[in-house]
Parts: sequence; C-alpha cells; structure tokens
Amino acid sequence: MLGKNCFRKITTSLTAAAVLCVYSMVGLAATKDLTGEITVTGQVSVNGQTAVSNSTIVSGSTIVTGADSSAVISLGKTGRIEVMADSNFVLNFSDSGIVGILDSGKARISDASGVATTITTKDTTVIADSAQANNFVVEVECSHTHVDTTAGLVTMREGSSDKQVAAGTSATAGNLSQTGCKPCLRPNSAPPVRLAGWPWLILAAAGVAGVAILLGGNNEVTPNGQVIIVSPTR
Repeated sequence: MLGKNCFRKITTSLTAAAVLCVYSMVGLAATKDLTGEITVTGQVSVNGQTAVSNSTIVSGSTIVTGADSSAVISLGKTGRIEVMADSNFVLNFSDSGIVGILDSGKARISDASGVATTITTKDTTVIADSAQANNFVVEVECSHTHVDTTAGLVTMREGSSDKQVAAGTSATAGNLSQTGCKPCLRPNSAPPVRLAGWPWLILAAAGVAGVAILLGGNNEVTPNGQVIIVSPTR
C-alpha cells in the first residue's frame, strides 16, 4: 500500500511538473511572438507615450508619427513595418500574422513567405499573398486609399469586389470625387494639358505675327498683302 501511494505521488508530481513546463514554454513563446523593436525618427508616440529607438513594442500598439517623422517596427523573420510622416497606425502581430489598421497617413509593409498580412483602411482591406514575400505601400488620402505593390501580390478588397495588385502596379479605392478634400498630388495623377488642335495653332500663329510686327518697325507690305519682316539692325 505504501509503495502504491509513493508511486502515485511521484506520478502526480511528475505530471504537474510536465504541465508547468509546458505552460511556461507556451507563455514564453507567446511573449516572444508579441514583441517587436521600434526605431524612431522625429516625433513618434506609442500608445500616447513618446517613443524612443530600440525600445520594445507589443502587439495592439497604436503608433502616431508627426510631420517629417517616421517609425520602423522590426518583427524579426516575420516582417517589417514602416510608418511614415503624419500617420496613425494600429499594429497587431504574431510570428505568423500581421494585422494593421491605417487610420491616416502612409505605411510600407514587408512580410515573409508564410505570413498572413492584412491592412485595413476606411476605404478598403488589403490582403497580402501569404504564399510569398510581399512589399507594398498603403496610403490613406482624404477621399480614397492608394496601394502600390513593389514585390509579391496583394488583393484590394472594396466591398464585395476584389482587385489584384501585382508587383509594379497600383490601385485606388474610395470616392475620388468626394468634395471637401485636397487634390491628390501623387505623380501622374493630374490630367495632361492638351495643346494640340487648330484653335491653339491659330492663337500661336497670331501671337508670333503680333510680336513680329511690334519688333519690326520698318516692315514692308507687298502688294499681295504679305508682310516682309525687316531686321531691326538693318
């Protein structure tokens, strides 16, 4: 009987020790998965507190950058997030996923293959292809959201509509005609000015003729009505 009791106590103790060991390992792994390192330039706050470079950042943090300021969050092998000037970004992450909410401003996301990445704005949800590494920029304007993909493939989901944005391409979601917003100043966003066409040619010819008449005070007129321009130095 004594032997059986001792055996049970030993078994129970070993089981408890094993369970404690497992929970400790899980806890350490979770802590490791939910931390990153931030590097700041200029005025940057994390959860309302001024951030300094090389400090730890945890999942669920809100990063706010001021004018001419930026923050880079390194997530090790998972990826890298760059929050650019005048931005508000909420970042959630683990060793296998990145989930961000870009309220305003601009952020560049780089993730590794096998990492599920989703960035949400007021206009769209951007979903990166987890089968490959991706590098893309999400920018929130007043009336719309831009996505520019440098490497990999992302999907821009607007309502029930999906649009793939491959490397080297860009896409826009939102209402470009929304009133009360400043014009978009992105490169090649303004429509080209058309100078071709006969009205412009007539105006240009008239202007040249007028300048010639003003500069050529000694010009002569032939019987058929043509003007002979005489050089002022003549």
